[in-house]
Amino acid sequence: MENKHGNLSIDSDNLFPIIKKWLYSDHDIFYRELISNGCDAITKLKKLDMMGEYSLPADYKAKIEVIVNPEEKTLKFIDNGLGMTADEVEEYINRIAFSGATDFIEKYKDKSNDDQIIGHFGLGFYSAFMVADEVTIDTLSYKEGAAPVHWSCDGGTEFDMVDGDMDHVGTEITLFLNEDCLEFANEYRAREVIEKYCSFMPTEIYLTKANAPEEYETIDKEDKRDTDVVVEEIHEEAKTEEKENEDGTKEVVEISPAKDRLKIVKRPVPLNDTQPLWAKNPSECTDEEYKAFYRKVFMDYKEPLFWIHLNMDYPFNLKGILYFPKINTEYDSIEGTIKLYNNQVFIADNIKEVIPEFLMLLKGVIDCPDLPLNVSRSALQNDGFVKKISEYITKKVADKLIGMCKTEKESYEKYWDDISPFIKFGCLKDEKFCDKINDYILFKDINDKYQTLPELLVPVAEEEKTGEETTVEESADAADAKDAAEAADASEEPKEPERTTIYYVTDVNQQGQYIQMFKEQGMNAVILDHNIDTSFITQLEQRNDHYQFMRIDADLTEALKDDSADLTDATATLTEVFKSALNNDKLTVKVEALKNADVASVLTLSEQGRRMQDMMKMYAMGGMGGMDPNMFAADQTLTLNVNNPLVKFILDNKDSEHVPMFAEQIYDLALISNQPLSTEAMTKFVKRSNDIMLLLTK
Repeated sequence: MENKHGNLSIDSDNLFPIIKKWLYSDHDIFYRELISNGCDAITKLKKLDMMGEYSLPADYKAKIEVIVNPEEKTLKFIDNGLGMTADEVEEYINRIAFSGATDFIEKYKDKSNDDQIIGHFGLGFYSAFMVADEVTIDTLSYKEGAAPVHWSCDGGTEFDMVDGDMDHVGTEITLFLNEDCLEFANEYRAREVIEKYCSFMPTEIYLTKANAPEEYETIDKEDKRDTDVVVEEIHEEAKTEEKENEDGTKEVVEISPAKDRLKIVKRPVPLNDTQPLWAKNPSECTDEEYKAFYRKVFMDYKEPLFWIHLNMDYPFNLKGILYFPKINTEYDSIEGTIKLYNNQVFIADNIKEVIPEFLMLLKGVIDCPDLPLNVSRSALQNDGFVKKISEYITKKVADKLIGMCKTEKESYEKYWDDISPFIKFGCLKDEKFCDKINDYILFKDINDKYQTLPELLVPVAEEEKTGEETTVEESADAADAKDAAEAADASEEPKEPERTTIYYVTDVNQQGQYIQMFKEQGMNAVILDHNIDTSFITQLEQRNDHYQFMRIDADLTEALKDDSADLTDATATLTEVFKSALNNDKLTVKVEALKNADVASVLTLSEQGRRMQDMMKMYAMGGMGGMDPNMFAADQTLTLNVNNPLVKFILDNKDSEHVPMFAEQIYDLALISNQPLSTEAMTKFVKRSNDIMLLLTK
């Protein structure tokens, strides 16, 4: 080959500074690019061998070597792939690569960080100039008669290409690192970066340090391989010990036979796993392998609850594993990790354009070779193909959950408390997911049983359906039939459908009095004690007008009341007494004859008022403020039970000097069952309790 000196068809004064600056935050990415190029070269050579266009040597072993040399401040990337001829170096390095770089930089130089390239794929060879002052290439093509080539460039506009001295097919790239990037010649830093980006690349990757002293290991002679370099043969004598027999005699027995062993140069160990678990067929993977992979990739030694193995070839290629960790903490503080790969090459964590937002609560890996990566994130977000990938992943998650609910109900119930925040968050974020999973959402009731929405909405026993109010689960099918009948009668105006009421509890301990009253009457309620639940049930109600959720202390149902005489006079008397004692004209006072005489009073807050309160609290926590959460206190209703002896005493002795104190105490006791007392109210409550007990001593 004729020696060649030429100019690159670029303005390198503009190009290289931009390359270095543009990826400064993750400039270790050149490792991935150069190793990926080596993998591609090896893959192509193997395909040529399969097609009969080239014959690989019998002892051929595909590998990529990375050699760090901190003394000389260099890095080498060596592959035994198909190599390049001088013409190919001219085409792929001098022309295409750098002209492509110019187009690339021109397109993205003004983009903000929010619109950067996802995988930075396409940088390829010239990403080396992010860290190197000079780069050389030594290469020998697989083609018969090809001559080795040596190419060099110092980051300016000029390159040199001459005959090389490479004696085997493949490519060796040497980076002469600049002073700011010497860390990459450190063996431990190199290992860290390679494991970050290349842990699952399809070709074995080996890392060595130049001029490092050789390390040795000892193996049994029968375990020797042809490639092992033997340093010394070692004969180990048999090991014996003296043993005492039952009759008291002693004898020497062999406990370990004689062995011939070899001291060899330590076998190199690849840094990567070329056959990651997600690339295998799910039927070939054991539970222990899934758990071991989870521990290795996510450094999480708590076992995942369960997992989903994605394996799709059509209409796009996608494989992966999604793990469900224990996530029973507050949903907004959960941090999952979904690692995105392209042909076993790591791209990035948590790419929300590809992976639905609610799945970010999980941990997993997704490998999609068909994913378009040479585009900006905004373009990716609007890509119809990418949306199909996102929808497919969502569908597979929903299918897994539905399948568990149908066929592994016991396990599904066991996991429910951990996974419910994730599922509810998914329902809020994704309508299609909500539509699929709606009938498989579990509700834990006050009897510690789990029920789905359809199970909650079945017709209830007649004794639970007293009065005009629909107290519990009216059949959804019956409601549908009713609506259809109303729609068929064109002469009648459409009516607001009756809603089945599902009662719920937010704090089992605080609302214990209400729970006890419900249980006594054979009534049920579900437990919704997560901070996502208010938004979740509001969304369910908006999507279905046949049921409504009401907190157990939002109102007193007819089932808790006794049929009784006229309470008009009692209501007037007790209303006056309590409003006067509490100095609260806005308080609504009701008088009922409750079935449980032990209950003196019950405080209720309308469901709408409570949800508005909760919403205001969330706004306040988010720093939005502006509204007083207590503005809905006017919705409070104090219901007094005339069957209770203390209430009867107040009714019969309204002028007693102790009645105001008793009234305040009854109100605070009702409030405690509804919500925590303020510091001031609690101080008064404790003092008043002591005063009442003192009355017993007089």
